[in-house]
Amino acid sequence: MKCMYCGCEDSKVIDSRSADEGRTIRRRRECVQCGKRFTTYETIEDTPVLVVKTGGTRQSYDPQKVKSGIIKSCEKRPVSMEKIDKLVEDITKRIYNSMEQEISSKQIGEMVMEGLKNLDEVAYVRYASVYRSFTDIDSFMQELQKMIESKKS
Repeated sequence: MKCMYCGCEDSKVIDSRSADEGRTIRRRRECVQCGKRFTTYETIEDTPVLVVKTGGTRQSYDPQKVKSGIIKSCEKRPVSMEKIDKLVEDITKRIYNSMEQEISSKQIGEMVMEGLKNLDEVAYVRYASVYRSFTDIDSFMQELQKMIESKKS
């Protein structure tokens, strides 16, 4: 690390601490040439993931959008924010662990529905009704029938 005072490229680390809830490392350094101290921060470089929408447009993945959709489907349901945050975190980890630079909005929707199915069945049906664009009662009943059958087996 280059000293900001004298430009020397040799420094020694005096102290390292975790910062930003473990996502950053704060290092206190001392220049071996001039003896002055300075602080550096080390963070993980984010590789942006693009979401490919159904119309073909692309936008950056935003976990907050996923969270707001889940919150809407869980309104007036006994689902804690802690469980919602955990679901969003799990989905985000799956997306970044896939090592893909692009993911379709359909794949994200399926991950949300899979998580909601285990979290709260009513929230799952609410989300599915918007996500799958149920146009009539028959398509809605088909989804409910699938749920009932999977519960029996």
